[in-house]
Amino acid sequence: MSDANKDRLRQFLVNLSRRQKRLIQVCTDMLLIWLALWLSFIVRLGIDEMYNPILEHTWLFLAAPVVAVPLFIRFGMYRAVMRYFGNDALITIIKAVTLSSLILAVVVYWYSNHKVVVPRSIIFNYWWLSLVIIGGLRLVMRQFFLGDWFTGNHQIPFTNRDDGQIKVAIYGAGTAGNQLLAALRMGRVMRPVAFIDDDGDLANRVISGLQVYKPKHLQQMIKETGAQEILLALPRASRARRKEILAFLEPYPLHVRSVPAFADLASGRVKVDDIQDVDIADLLGRDPVPAQDELLERCIKKQTVLVTGAGGSIGSELCRQIIGLGPKTLLLFDHSEFNLYSILSELERHAARESLSVRLLPILGSVRNQQHLADIMSTWRVDTVYHAAAYKHVPMVEHNMGEGVLNNVFGTLCTAQAALQSGVANFVLISTDKAVRPTNVMGSTKRLSELILQALSREAAPVMYGDSGKISRVNKTRFTMVRFGNVLGSSGSVIPLFHQQIKAGGPLTVTHPKITRYFMTIPEAAQLVLQAGAMGQGGDVFVLDMGEPVKIVELAEKMIHLSGLSVRSPGNPTGDIAIEFSGLRPGEKLYEELLIGDDVSPTVHPMIMTAKEDFLAWDVLRERLAALLKAVAEDDFSRIRHLLRELVSGYSPEGDIVDWLYLQQHQDR
Repeated sequence: MSDANKDRLRQFLVNLSRRQKRLIQVCTDMLLIWLALWLSFIVRLGIDEMYNPILEHTWLFLAAPVVAVPLFIRFGMYRAVMRYFGNDALITIIKAVTLSSLILAVVVYWYSNHKVVVPRSIIFNYWWLSLVIIGGLRLVMRQFFLGDWFTGNHQIPFTNRDDGQIKVAIYGAGTAGNQLLAALRMGRVMRPVAFIDDDGDLANRVISGLQVYKPKHLQQMIKETGAQEILLALPRASRARRKEILAFLEPYPLHVRSVPAFADLASGRVKVDDIQDVDIADLLGRDPVPAQDELLERCIKKQTVLVTGAGGSIGSELCRQIIGLGPKTLLLFDHSEFNLYSILSELERHAARESLSVRLLPILGSVRNQQHLADIMSTWRVDTVYHAAAYKHVPMVEHNMGEGVLNNVFGTLCTAQAALQSGVANFVLISTDKAVRPTNVMGSTKRLSELILQALSREAAPVMYGDSGKISRVNKTRFTMVRFGNVLGSSGSVIPLFHQQIKAGGPLTVTHPKITRYFMTIPEAAQLVLQAGAMGQGGDVFVLDMGEPVKIVELAEKMIHLSGLSVRSPGNPTGDIAIEFSGLRPGEKLYEELLIGDDVSPTVHPMIMTAKEDFLAWDVLRERLAALLKAVAEDDFSRIRHLLRELVSGYSPEGDIVDWLYLQQHQDR
């Protein structure tokens, strides 16, 4: 039968109604029962002495299906879907056939005493023949519906034909690997050709029709099977172990991808065949430290929480984690309508799926509008504020100095004063490693934001900035700051850019061969922020343990290799993708730091430290902020830079001012 005819027959059978499918199965099983019974006489008596047992034992051929079919129905054999036929269904068949054979033996024993003698071995032959025929047909039909009849999905000699499907090897021959194999055979987009597993006991064995290779025989596997990709089916492996595997696979010309973790599969967020590119976090090789539930819930459980910048990469992840910690109300504050709608829709779906009782309130607004923020915090009696709203793209802020200062510095000032004015208990600022000895406007404005909170936290009754009446307000707010480096996948991150450039065929652009950065996953960073914010006493600067810094050029090379491509270089001019160095951008430096000084102390969490940093008195800082705001209003960019250098210790901008408005003004002159 041609492939086209097989496909038409397969589709015809699949499209039948459930009643029609069950009727076909029952009729087929009756024929198979008669065949098994007839063959049992052949096996017992032989061909030479063969007579027609149907005529001699008609009653037995009538009794066999009458006994077996009701049991088959009772055991649910006709409820199994052939395409997903597995071990459980085989066990069910064994039970049903065995019980039906035992009952038939009783019938034969009773009837033989009165009528005709039936050889006892007939029942034994009937039992094993029924298992082979009834179970075997179902296995054959499963393969037929999967569409992999002797097609190279199995290791059969001389059948390794090219059918246009991507040939993939599965790393991990365990449960996840076999689930992935079944899903791939169902999808018929990729063709599994081999397993790879570290377990020496599995080496050279055949599992589900695929040979298992040791990792050291990877080159042999590629040569024998023509594999083009490797799919990691290791959902339980630690990040350190995954990093080792990725480092081992990097030299080979294979695109490496992975399947989701069991937690995502169990939650229904993804399916086993939702194959994805390798998580860059696996390249870092650091496993997250388990969270301390008491710290996570301290400022959130049964409280009202406000997140500014809720639609951003960090703010949205904070919201995702907060919603699962039992807040009474979660206020989502953002100036971007689209971002706010996106995170609200996601959280509403999650709350409905998990039956959460939290109230979600999306609020549009700017962090520069202090009265609006104060009204919000007072109206909903906010307990905790996570201030994630900021402009953080270094070159963008460098070219827009005034807006960077207004949003990052005065936005933080307005939000903090609104919290103080409304009696908010906890205020947590999301800061950055770029605030340490900054060379750019973004870093200096974030350090100035830290200075504002440090100064306010040391005032029992500060005079509010901008308050002409100079009225003191009692400070009931605990201000803390959390400082960390780059997060993988955030807006402006290099990782999504590299993915796009690889898909476009390159080149990958790196600013400098020696540039390094600290990296952390967004969920891990957000979780640590929530825990650090719960530990502060007031004015604390918390620093997250970011691990070892990563060279960006090495990260680019790994991403190219794990995409199954090679790096084009003078030593390899025929490579697939080149890496080009574009030079440091305005305000960018080669490496980042997390500490200004050396005075750092551990906390109860192994990945969170507290730093003792210098600060300015609030009265002094308040006057300098007024001068800074005046300079921004007058577009006096030289004055802005001068004031930032005065206020922020270690701020040493490199190069000339590159604000667009400043450059245009000087060009016109």
